[in-house]
Amino acid sequence: MNQPPILLIDADRWPDLARIPDHPVRARIARRLFTHALKDVPVTVVAPNGLALAGAGVPGGGGPVLRVRRPKEFLNRLGADGLIGFGEAYQTGAWDTENGDELAALLTELATRLEDLVPRPLHRLRRIQIRHLPGEQRPDRTGARSNAHAHYDLSNDMFELFLDPSMTYSSGLFDPVADADGPGDLHAAQLRKIDAVLDAAGVRKGTRLLEIGSGWGSLAIKAAGERGATVLSLTLSEEQQELARRRVAAAGLADRVEIRLADYREPTGEQLFDAVASVEMIEAVGRRFLPDYFQAIEANLAPGGRVAIQAITMAHHRMLATQDSYSWMHKYVFPGGLIPSVAETDSAAATAGLRLVARRDFGPDYARTLRAWRHRFEDNWPRVAALGFDEVFRRTWRFYLAYCEAGFASGYLGVSQLTYVRR
Repeated sequence: MNQPPILLIDADRWPDLARIPDHPVRARIARRLFTHALKDVPVTVVAPNGLALAGAGVPGGGGPVLRVRRPKEFLNRLGADGLIGFGEAYQTGAWDTENGDELAALLTELATRLEDLVPRPLHRLRRIQIRHLPGEQRPDRTGARSNAHAHYDLSNDMFELFLDPSMTYSSGLFDPVADADGPGDLHAAQLRKIDAVLDAAGVRKGTRLLEIGSGWGSLAIKAAGERGATVLSLTLSEEQQELARRRVAAAGLADRVEIRLADYREPTGEQLFDAVASVEMIEAVGRRFLPDYFQAIEANLAPGGRVAIQAITMAHHRMLATQDSYSWMHKYVFPGGLIPSVAETDSAAATAGLRLVARRDFGPDYARTLRAWRHRFEDNWPRVAALGFDEVFRRTWRFYLAYCEAGFASGYLGVSQLTYVRR
């Protein structure tokens, strides 16, 4: 493969990518750890002149190929900032794969063995080296608004270029028969997911529904337009509010749906709601504020009301291990927050007087959803670039989508629809 050109990096937009760290000692340590980490992983790692940087990295050794383009930069970034540096080295092109599918396959192999990549005696050192979430990303009322703005206010036009026509930015629910072979119908999977959430919440004609996390209005529109509910939907994204309101008006539902720019902790009014729905917003709440989140839900729920929450989840011991860490995802994609465990959400819900009555898990469907988004993003890249996004952004989002796909494909992450009722 020909050597790709070195990216021109906008130092104002990507300051830590424009600056290459220089830590020779850490780089040497990183090389040894990297070699150890991949010695039993079916991944081929090659560098210029055929140099293998890992025991499994013998050319032709099989598995996805990780091509180290600039070894010095790669090892310095890895040594300076661990997994954040690994992601940053991909963003700058210090390492690469043949294409996005191979990147996802590579990251899946790593995610499958993530807990064993670092020698166990060194796990204790992680607490010393760990970087903590910056104070400005703490998901209190001020931080939550800033965190939402950083991701969801990037560009409605950009999101439209890779999401399905419903503009749904969460896992689809694929049909195990109709979608058994091939990529499946993403739009149908998203509508099926929305119906499953509304079914779980018991939404029907006359239901007063509170939605926490509007997205671009697809659930609210379906609840009001097809089921006859009245909906108050909360968002912290001005871009989402603007487009969701336009979509609600275009559907002729402005008298039944209100899209309000508000935090879930803010009073909604005197009216109680028959149902609450929240799709993949809980990840932005953070462990410290989970009790506040469920107490706000309980305070707004009428007697006999139901709550349907779709949540990305991880095993409880993994959540505990990562709860204080600052990750590549925090830095470049989703500031603040935490992927919770089902045990943690249940505990916080129980404290607020809510009881879990149903659970549906469909993690593999999220891997399919992310794969579809990634392909659509790449297919539409010229149009995304025309909106003003640069090549570093392209590599950032390719890595983000492949990284998340790997998490679900490996089983490291899951997604659940959780149904609660008042005790």
